Amino acid sequence: MKVVLILMGLVVVALGLSTLTYRYRAKTAVARADSLSFADSALRVRNTALAAALDTQVAAVSRQKEEELARLRSTYDQLMNDMQSEIAQGQIQITRLADRLNVTMVDRILFPSGEADITPAGLRILQRVGNVLKTTEGKIIRVEGHTDNVGISERLRGTFPTNWELSTTRATNVVRFLQDSVGIDASRLQAVGLSEYHPVATNTTVNGRSQNRRIEIGLLPLETGPER
Repeated sequence: MKVVLILMGLVVVALGLSTLTYRYRAKTAVARADSLSFADSALRVRNTALAAALDTQVAAVSRQKEEELARLRSTYDQLMNDMQSEIAQGQIQITRLADRLNVTMVDRILFPSGEADITPAGLRILQRVGNVLKTTEGKIIRVEGHTDNVGISERLRGTFPTNWELSTTRATNVVRFLQDSVGIDASRLQAVGLSEYHPVATNTTVNGRSQNRRIEIGLLPLETGPER
């Protein structure tokens, strides 16, 4: 009889312990579920805030880009209006693509043949172009000198051994004028001599060679480095 009572007591104790264990585990599970629910809610709130911040940033960048393109269109329109005569004579070409603008000038309106000193008439043209470019913001002004593939004459070879020196000196002289006379910030200016190696027309005709001898002034994004 004692054995039976002891066994019954053990069963009762075991059932009690089992019940307590179950209740503890249930409470723990509920607490963990509540914790996860809170964490999930907090994460949703954070994601919503991040999404809102991202939308605001994207909208701001888009607005800035639109404003930048509007300014570039204004610069393009002003140059087209101010340089009508030279454009009509085929001396200047102005192009705009996305956030870039390019002013191409045939060499004869700026320099005597085979030389790098800017003529008085060329200085007046550069002054007009520079006055417009000076008002632009957030842009690099890159001046490139280009030549045809005809070698330097013997008369000038002592000054310009090759077309590299001629194209570089011409670009540098234009940059110096834009800095010294027009007043453009030097940190925005770049001078690059590209010699005969970036033609826009054939070098087998007189007209083609005339197009290749040119100065290009590019209005480029600030992040643009010396290399294209």
